[in-house]
Amino acid sequence: MKILLAIDGSTFSHAAIREVGLRPWPPATEARVVTVDARLDESTLAMGRRGGLGSSAYDELVRCQRAEANDNLDKAAASLRQIAPQLAVSTALLEGSPKEEIVNEARCWEADLIVVGSHGRGVIKSLFLGSVSLAVVLSAPCSVLVVRGGSTGAGTPGGGGPAGT
Repeated sequence: MKILLAIDGSTFSHAAIREVGLRPWPPATEARVVTVDARLDESTLAMGRRGGLGSSAYDELVRCQRAEANDNLDKAAASLRQIAPQLAVSTALLEGSPKEEIVNEARCWEADLIVVGSHGRGVIKSLFLGSVSLAVVLSAPCSVLVVRGGSTGAGTPGGGGPAGT
């Protein structure tokens, strides 16, 4: 089985990591932990230039964002390996729109399951704020497990478990 675990470094991602780590999986199950480095868009760059932010400052922001994404990946993979040493864990840093890149990676890697954390905003707020988990559910080439959790303890045994957004 191939599990694609998409994280963003939030407490909701930690709940998804715990959920994957605590479930029984068939032998030889692979888990690929991914995060998406969503590039700053041109409007952000333009606003920064109007505010005196030059291209070197923009490059520094991008570098810091990339370093944080790699750090989140490393920590998530280490946590999953500790919780579930039986899983073969790999990582991938993707670039672009999280909504698109998670689904693309699932297709290319031929994932059997995508696991994402949910911020739990609800349908109405998600329509306005742009829910990544909802977009993945609607576009995924495979099953999707949306883990609600974070500071409430959901996503852990007895803590509410998975739910859709």
